[in-house]
Amino acid sequence: MIKKGMRRQIVLHYILVVFLALLLVEVIFLIVIRTYYYDSIYTRITTQISQAEYFYRVTIRDSPISLQELLRSFELKDTELQVLTLKGDMITSSTGFQPDRTITTSDVPEAVGGGIGRWVGRQPGTNENVMAVSKVLQIHGRDAYVLRYVTSVEGVNADLFNVTLISVGVGMAVLAVVAAFSFGLANSIIKPLNNITAVSAQMARGKFNVRIKGDYLYEIGELASTLNYLAEEIVRSNQIKDDFISSISHELRTPLTSIKGWSETLISGGYDPEETKLGMSIISKESDRLIGLVEEILDFSKLHQNEMKLSIGTVGVKELLQEIILNLWAKAEKKSIRLVLEAEEGIYVRGDANRLKQVFLNLTDNAVKFSHEGSSIMLSACRADDEEAEIVVQDSGIGISQDHLNRVKDRFFQVDSLNGGTGLGLAISQQLVELHGGTMEINSELGKGTRVTVHLQLAEPSPAVETVGQESLPMPEENHDQEEGKA
Repeated sequence: MIKKGMRRQIVLHYILVVFLALLLVEVIFLIVIRTYYYDSIYTRITTQISQAEYFYRVTIRDSPISLQELLRSFELKDTELQVLTLKGDMITSSTGFQPDRTITTSDVPEAVGGGIGRWVGRQPGTNENVMAVSKVLQIHGRDAYVLRYVTSVEGVNADLFNVTLISVGVGMAVLAVVAAFSFGLANSIIKPLNNITAVSAQMARGKFNVRIKGDYLYEIGELASTLNYLAEEIVRSNQIKDDFISSISHELRTPLTSIKGWSETLISGGYDPEETKLGMSIISKESDRLIGLVEEILDFSKLHQNEMKLSIGTVGVKELLQEIILNLWAKAEKKSIRLVLEAEEGIYVRGDANRLKQVFLNLTDNAVKFSHEGSSIMLSACRADDEEAEIVVQDSGIGISQDHLNRVKDRFFQVDSLNGGTGLGLAISQQLVELHGGTMEINSELGKGTRVTVHLQLAEPSPAVETVGQESLPMPEENHDQEEGKA
């Protein structure tokens, strides 16, 4: 007995389908064989009875013959030839046996009706299976007698029974082969699934170092590969989280240590105003750094949980980039880096001004962070086509290697961990751009710089444009001059 499960379902369904198919085929086959045998007997008798009827009609016109001569002339082997009245009473027969009853089988009325009557059934008295074929014999154009052949079909039925036994035997053999095949088929499916289930159970208990072994085919192979890939991704994700916790702990500890140290120093008192001012500025700077780290983590959490809400409006790209330059101008100045803006007039995109500012602040800040002193960073914007704007942040800094370029958008991935940060900036920027229905592409070559291209949907300018600081934010004198010369 097969226990409940997919194996039993597969075997039972497979056998049931084949059994029904075999049953249908064998029934049709046996019906065809029986019809062939019976029709062969019927055809032979029909031919004989037609010849007898024709012969009698011809000879009785020239030289009448007796019914006994007719019986002798057209008798068939193993067949009784009977001559009946039109009412079914027997006049004579080739066997000489004359029952004292009227023949009431359906072949007689059919013959009297003008056709060739046929009846198959059990012979009254002998209980033998017989076939009777009857036809009217005419004399001078009038119905005179019914010529009736009766033959046993016991031999044919015996042959049909043997054929049925052989067919059933063949069917059972086929079912046995099908059962063996279905067991093999079920095992080929169930064993891999059991293996996959066992490994999955270990993964569910946290053992992600186990893998599904075996070269499985088709969907099962894809399932095994997917679970192995899932386990690898979980291991990698756990490693990234561990790295992130280590990194963020370090990032948080540094400003907290600084804040705590300067706080205790200032509380102890005895410092002149300049030293106090320095300590307070450091505390303020480190507090801002802490706030930035926390906000970045919160943004990531919102994006991860799909809870980020955008306030969509129309954003002037040039004004947005001008504000980015103003925000990072002081930081760039410390490394003597020039921020250059080349933007077409009147480019507006649909988006959340604050979130787009966050994106381009991150991209430009990275460019400043990884550019050489005295180099330039280009911020440009133009219409890519009738529907999209293309915004580019390009530097000539240290660049990114091809290996790192493939992972630079991954969460918590840091090209250079010594430069600080959480490794979330690009991942957050990527997701924000995608939330705006845009795309972000990074091209870089180690030692030659990086180019980040963002495509956003164009929008019609609006009088109530949600631009960022348009007209009210003056450009730094040096960069403003360059922007005017290139724009």
